[in-house]
Amino acid sequence: MSESSEIARQRLERAEELRREGVNPYAYRFERSHSSARVLSQFGGILTGEPGAEEVSVAGRLLTLRLHGKSAFAHLGDQEGRLQIYLKQDILGPEAFQKILQRLDLGDIIGVSGPVFRTKTGELTVQVKRLELLTKALLPPPEKWHGLKDVETRYRQRYLDLMSNPEVFQVFLKRSRLVSEIRRFFEEQDYLEVETPILQPLAGGAAAKPFVTHHNALDLELYLRIAPELYLKRLLVGGFEKVFELNRNFRNEGISVKHNPEFTMVEAYQAYADGPAMMELTERLVARAARALCGGTRVTYQGQELNLEPPFQRMTMADSVRHFAGVDPESLDEAGWASRLAHLPAGRLAGLGPGQRLEELFAHAVEPRLIQPVFITDYPLEISPLAKKKPGSEDITDRFELFIFGREMANGFSELNDPLDQERRFLEQLKARERGDEEAHRMDEDFVCALKHGMPPAGGMGLGVDRLAMLLTDSASIRDVILFPLLRPQKPGEEAEGEGQASPGRE
Repeated sequence: MSESSEIARQRLERAEELRREGVNPYAYRFERSHSSARVLSQFGGILTGEPGAEEVSVAGRLLTLRLHGKSAFAHLGDQEGRLQIYLKQDILGPEAFQKILQRLDLGDIIGVSGPVFRTKTGELTVQVKRLELLTKALLPPPEKWHGLKDVETRYRQRYLDLMSNPEVFQVFLKRSRLVSEIRRFFEEQDYLEVETPILQPLAGGAAAKPFVTHHNALDLELYLRIAPELYLKRLLVGGFEKVFELNRNFRNEGISVKHNPEFTMVEAYQAYADGPAMMELTERLVARAARALCGGTRVTYQGQELNLEPPFQRMTMADSVRHFAGVDPESLDEAGWASRLAHLPAGRLAGLGPGQRLEELFAHAVEPRLIQPVFITDYPLEISPLAKKKPGSEDITDRFELFIFGREMANGFSELNDPLDQERRFLEQLKARERGDEEAHRMDEDFVCALKHGMPPAGGMGLGVDRLAMLLTDSASIRDVILFPLLRPQKPGEEAEGEGQASPGRE
């Protein structure tokens, strides 16, 4: 039997002993009067000496336990921090001391009540008068001195990651604050939060490969949403003038440090606005989030200081290629394109149109070099089927993307509201699908019908919440800011390095 299995067996035996002695190892509730942080705040001014008259009730996970004959010191951990408790047999009572305390293990969840005092070492401590076992942990927490370090295990068993790594816990508290801040930002500007379908009969709103599912009762093939855009713009047709959605999207794509097949975005649409207005909205949102989470607009990400104070730099896609790649894309002949895009698979270049070639060159030679925040504008029509053309141009659209640290953070444009133009572009996308482009848009006849009823001029934007969370928490991978990222299933009996690492039952 392995050491971890033996520890689990011993814990189970202790749980059964408690049951036999009338103690339920899985309680129903516990009335708390204080969190750990509130105790530290409220009683921070007391001096070393005897406990006061006021009692508190706190609960949490047992992090440390030091038994000294007929007394013990321990630490409880809750969502807000940790707090020391002191247990003494002549105060707690011999029955509780022997029956419960002697059978506690690290990781158990307990509730205690008693007055607060400050020890000779200066630590605020609860002197326990009442002790309740609330949950018996049958498996030990990760080894306390080193925490949980194996990356695969951290993602696969996030509960252990949160339990043992306080800095990870803080990342997800910040992510939650970020989502709240985004919601407040839009609500303060009279945007209405709405919900659109996740199951859709057509996958549209982005160039991406969808997940396919089937509805049995209707015998209908459906797609998990790749973007909410076409539904949100239908709402503009219906009369809503400012809408936003914090949405979960699903794209059947690979996994990387900046891609997860399931991810979160915020998309917003405003009637009577345009692309430049949405750029200004986007930079204000990013700056506000930085101030809320980081205390200012100068942040450090992966050792690089970034200035998120608006206004952000603006640069056209063509100019960015000229500046960073040192080449004028309009001057490239076939041999020049072949040289610049030599990283593409054999034969791929021949199937790309002019706009797609420019996009490939930009992604390869420019995108990784866009460290400070910059809006790249003037995207080719060929890769922007839902954006309005720039005034006076037939092949450039009024579209932008925000890049920070070499990553796309947001996308937006002046929304195409000409139904005939939109229908033509859908037809061009259908031709691309016939040529094998699985990410090309399908024909959405109902959306075209909606536009024929009249959509006001509008601007729209979508921002990746996960990537913004990465930036503002200095997290290297998108999996560090998604609580339960998608992972390859483990094979039976397979153990990631570091899994099963057991800590002693007591300190």
